[in-house]
Amino acid sequence: MGLANLVPGISGGTMLLAAGVYPRFVRAVAEVSTLRFVRSSVVVLATVVGAALIAVLLFAGAIKELVVHHRWIMYSLFIGLTLGGVPVVWRMVRPPTRAMWIGVVAGFGAMTVLAILQQGGAPTAGLAAGNTFMLLLAGVAGASAMILPGVSGGYLLLVLGQYIPILSAIDGFKLALEARDVAAALEPALHVLLPVGIGVVMGVVVVSNLLRWLLAQHAKPTLGVLLGLLLGAVVGLWPFQRPVDPVLGETIIKGQVVTAENIGELDPEDYPTTVFSPVSSQVAGAIALILAGGTVTLMISRFGREEE
Repeated sequence: MGLANLVPGISGGTMLLAAGVYPRFVRAVAEVSTLRFVRSSVVVLATVVGAALIAVLLFAGAIKELVVHHRWIMYSLFIGLTLGGVPVVWRMVRPPTRAMWIGVVAGFGAMTVLAILQQGGAPTAGLAAGNTFMLLLAGVAGASAMILPGVSGGYLLLVLGQYIPILSAIDGFKLALEARDVAAALEPALHVLLPVGIGVVMGVVVVSNLLRWLLAQHAKPTLGVLLGLLLGAVVGLWPFQRPVDPVLGETIIKGQVVTAENIGELDPEDYPTTVFSPVSSQVAGAIALILAGGTVTLMISRFGREEE
């Protein structure tokens, strides 16, 4: 689940489903969130969440570097991983109804708007890691992926503009711990990881109980929105885009106008992006990666079909 939440396109919930522990995990979350500390539920949560945190701490830096420096390769893989999750949700939503299709359109539209805002450099994509509200929201978004099979927490962080800042903070925290530099570790821990962690806790409690109610009372439209989110996620993952060098006095990054004084503080991961025309080898590579990613997700989902 930890690795899945690092990668836009893979759902932590789907991984739990594939491992056969999804029903127990959701039940444990519901019990603990209502202050019913059953021993078996506490053990399930401690085991799953503990292992996920270890995976995030160990691999956040590597995933971030791949996304920053090999964007078209990683995004192509993300598209495949995302589309591979569609059959998982489709099996849950059958037979389709009118309410389900309305939910699909709503979910697809929401993700498309977010993708357009991100590509255009709107506040959704440009907010820095120091924005506490966005970090809390990112935590809630990540929590939703722990509950819902098919929803990728990593992708939601990507479209909220918090994916790279959060992974950078995790990697910086890990390096500071390795160097035994407490002061350096406190900086990302207090300003980034703490708000995200609070958001995750809030999200798990609220989302789990809200979804239990929605799925009980309005199952078809809720699952339709979920399917629409998956399909719409691909819009924001167009692989052939690259960073654009900022223009002094014009480009706004992290809520500030780029100047000669502050440009040295920026990393390539902060730069806005633009699309480019791929060569034939890139197109062929992207198609192969999409197919590979889709195959991986489909194979994972097959293991969890019985439990589903």
